Amino acid sequence: MTAPRLLLIPAPLDFGLDASAALDELLPLRTVRAAATLHHWVVENAKTARAFLKRVEAIAPLALPLQQLHIQELPRPPKGASRGPVDLGPLLAPLRAGHDLGLLSEAGLPAVADPGAHLVAAAHQAGFSVQSLPGSSSIVQALAASGLNGQSFAFHGYAPTDAAARLQRLREWEAQSRKLQQTQVLIETPYRNAALLQALLQALQPSTRLAVSRALTTPQEWTRSATVAQWRQHASDLPGDQPAMFSWLAAAG
Repeated sequence: MTAPRLLLIPAPLDFGLDASAALDELLPLRTVRAAATLHHWVVENAKTARAFLKRVEAIAPLALPLQQLHIQELPRPPKGASRGPVDLGPLLAPLRAGHDLGLLSEAGLPAVADPGAHLVAAAHQAGFSVQSLPGSSSIVQALAASGLNGQSFAFHGYAPTDAAARLQRLREWEAQSRKLQQTQVLIETPYRNAALLQALLQALQPSTRLAVSRALTTPQEWTRSATVAQWRQHASDLPGDQPAMFSWLAAAG
């Protein structure tokens, strides 16, 4: 009998977009088959997890009927500095009982720019094996499509929502990019895509190269990589309902 594992199951990047593609066109068949074998899951959102598992079932039969699968949601991070960390130990109960456990994010690789990282850390701390299965990462795919420096890059998550703080932070990150020749990568909530693009065009130097990728792996996929000066001359509209990644590399000083 093999030791129980926490399996990190990538989700396709088309969550909430065009989900008409067969799952094995977006994920390796090995990953889809592994997902089909699992009885126990920890997920960000149970509703979207069930939608994902229905797509799995179209490729490989589920080990149990969907209604019988044990699906738990990750607790939301506590608000307020006075609250302590969330105890994730109970979510590892299937591992303690000898069962494999799947971790699923809303899109992309679990635990990368994702709260599932805390569950992975808890599994390691408890002595369980962790296995990451192959699949898409919007961060890596956008970086690859950008033509910017893929040898050295920093992913910052989200920029501040306050306009003044955001401009200051973008300029700090640009200075870091120039000093280290390091690509800077951000993600944004889709409805704020246009605002972030305008902030980038305001904050960055004309010679800095800026790349935007949106709707990765879907029929609407699009990437543009150009200098800030070129972006300012020929603006591009960003839909407010498609996930986008923003990358830039400052010219050497």
